[in-house]
Amino acid sequence: MKIAKNTPFFVGTYTNGESKGIYQYEIDENGFLKNNGLKAVVENPSFLAKSKDGKFVVSVNEVAQNDTGFVTSFAIENDSLIFKSQSKSGGNHPCFVAINAENQVLVSNYSGGNVGFLELNADGKLSDLLFVQQHFGKGTTSRQESPHAHSAWFHPKTNEVISVDLGTNQLWFSKIDTQKKELVFTNQKNLDMAEAAGPRHLAFHPNKKWIYVLNELNNTISLVQKMRDPYKILATVSMIPEDYKNYTKAADIHISDDGEFLYASNRGHNSIAIFKVDYFQGNLELIGFESVKGQNPRNFSLTPDNKFLVVANQDSNNIVSFKRDVKTGKLTFVSEISAPNPVCILF
Repeated sequence: MKIAKNTPFFVGTYTNGESKGIYQYEIDENGFLKNNGLKAVVENPSFLAKSKDGKFVVSVNEVAQNDTGFVTSFAIENDSLIFKSQSKSGGNHPCFVAINAENQVLVSNYSGGNVGFLELNADGKLSDLLFVQQHFGKGTTSRQESPHAHSAWFHPKTNEVISVDLGTNQLWFSKIDTQKKELVFTNQKNLDMAEAAGPRHLAFHPNKKWIYVLNELNNTISLVQKMRDPYKILATVSMIPEDYKNYTKAADIHISDDGEFLYASNRGHNSIAIFKVDYFQGNLELIGFESVKGQNPRNFSLTPDNKFLVVANQDSNNIVSFKRDVKTGKLTFVSEISAPNPVCILF
C-alpha cells in the first residue's frame, strides 16, 4: 500500500530522444524521488497544466503540422492518465498551456506567435479551437525577428489574460468575451520590456498586485504592477552573478506561497537564483544561487507544502530535489533521479 505522505507529480518531456511521453514520479516526506513510469504516450508534451479540480491534465504537443500544433487532455484516474481528446492549438510549436477555474484554456504557440483559446468540458474533453489571437511586431535580437508567444496567464484576481511574447518583447493584455468566446485586447494593449529582454514566463505574487516577469534573453526579472490604470515596470534585477560572462538564458520562475521568496532557473549557469521579496515594495534582494546538479534546467516546481523544490534538467536527463528552508529561502540538495528529456514538473 502506498504511503500517503508520498506526493506524485507528472513530468512533461521532449520525445525526440528516449522519452515516450508523460511520466509520473513521486517525492517522499524526506525529499527522495521515485520513478512511477510512463503514464501517457504522446508527442512532445513539453508543458502540462492541471484543471483546478485536479481531475484532468492538459498537455501541449510542441509540433508543427500544417501550421498548427496540438493540445491533448487526459483524465487522472488513480495513477493513470486516460486519453480524452486532442485539438489544434492554432499555431506552430505550442509551448505553454493554462487553465482557469472556469475551465477556459489558453495555449501559447511559440513559432506561431499567437495564443489559442479553447474550453475543457466536464468530461475532460477539449473544445475545438475557439479563437486565435495573433501577435504582431518584433524585437531587436536574432531571437526576436517575429512574434513568439511563450506563455499566457489568467490574472488570479481579474481573470484578465496576460500573454508573454519573447519575439515582440512585450506583455499583451486581453479580456475574455464570454459571449463570443474571443480574446479582446484591453485599452492597454501591451507593455514594452527593456530592449532585448525577451520575456518568457511570469509569476503572480500571492497578494495579486505584483507580477514578476522572467526575461529569458537578458537574464533579468522585472517587477510589474498596475498603477492606477496602466501596467508599469517598477524595478528590474539580474538573476546571474555579476562576473558571469558565459552564455546563459532564463527559463522558469516561481514564488513561495507565503510570498516571501522567489526562485528562477538559469540555463547555462545551471542554477536556481534565490531572492527575498520585500514585504512592502515587492523589490527583490538576491540571496544566492544553488547549482541544479545538471544541465539546462527548464521548468521547476515547489511541492504543494512548499518544503521542497524539484527541477527538471533537460540536457542531463535528471530530476533533482532540494529541501527548502522556509525561513531563509535557501535550498539544500536531497536527491536526484534519471528522467528522459524532462522539461516540465506538474504537481
